[in-house]
Amino acid sequence: MDPIRVLVVDDSVVVRKIVTDVLSEDPAIEVVGTAVNGRIAVAKLEQLKPDLVTMDIEMPEMNGIEAVRAIRAMRSRVPIIMFSTLSERGASATLDALSAGANDYVTKPANVGSVAQSMESVREQLTPKIKALTGRPVTTGRARASVPPPTPVRPPALRTGAVKQPAVLVIGSSTGGPEALAKVLPVLPATLPVPILLVQHMPPVFTRQFAQRLDRLCPLTVVEAVDGTPLAPGTVHLAPGDHHLRIRRNGRGLFTALDQAPPENFCRPAVDPLFRSAVETFDGAVLGVVLTGMGSDGRLGAGRIREAGGAVVVQDQATSVVWGMPGAVATAGFADEVLPLDRVAEAITRRITGPSVAPVRPAPTAPAHAGGRR
Repeated sequence: MDPIRVLVVDDSVVVRKIVTDVLSEDPAIEVVGTAVNGRIAVAKLEQLKPDLVTMDIEMPEMNGIEAVRAIRAMRSRVPIIMFSTLSERGASATLDALSAGANDYVTKPANVGSVAQSMESVREQLTPKIKALTGRPVTTGRARASVPPPTPVRPPALRTGAVKQPAVLVIGSSTGGPEALAKVLPVLPATLPVPILLVQHMPPVFTRQFAQRLDRLCPLTVVEAVDGTPLAPGTVHLAPGDHHLRIRRNGRGLFTALDQAPPENFCRPAVDPLFRSAVETFDGAVLGVVLTGMGSDGRLGAGRIREAGGAVVVQDQATSVVWGMPGAVATAGFADEVLPLDRVAEAITRRITGPSVAPVRPAPTAPAHAGGRR
């Protein structure tokens, strides 16, 4: 198999060298060129025909966001991974780049003065994403389960009872998730009669800004989750970066619960803890949705949802940026529906507002963090 051809775009000679050196360690990747700004990158795209582009955001002459727009205006579908800083400004610019057509992002090494730390940061974050976005197996690093083998979708496992009417909606997404969510959530009606909780794999700062952007797009209210907030219909609670999001029940009702238990599936926040806690708190009356993303986070939680009588909807391969997470659920036989992105919102609304199949109330008791065990 030919190596993955990568074009590295960054105005920092130090960053260009670090990225080039790390990627060149992997025999499956070939750095075919570099560029110091977006204008040169756009010019080199036709000449070098890379399989993927890594793109800095702040550059002279043409910045990364402008370059992404220019590349997409050329009708090029080459995957683009942005390099971002962990700051308010960096988060805002990265979300702009994703809206413009970038596929994913990694955070820049915090201290480029430490070459060893910088190289390890790039090695752990960037290499798996390059392979996932180009459809290559990921065998090392923190996302080693990113790309499932090409196993046919299994039909849903046989149920022993009726599907329960959903009393809560839980959603998980990762790579490609910001754009997918920006297409699904705005279509959901503000009158949806269940609380909604969402995990998108994102670092701190990013989740706050992402929640604000979604809130501007949606008839539903979207907030970054805060520990101890009462759950109510009409509000989407987005897990904050570096915190798992779960559901807690006490004598006064149902509440959000945040914690920093160890990462699951190499992620914090992770989808599985949310799905498990929803099953336990709502006695299986759960609708789980898994959208585009690397890895297999959400697969075990989806299995728990179906086992308890809930339903699971996943995005199909054709419309996913990376069919890792939804593919893991579908190939395990845990998906009730595998749908293109533009049909997901309709399926959610239909399953929640349709005729009751077996209505249930939330479980009378549920430990605050019972879902935290691996």
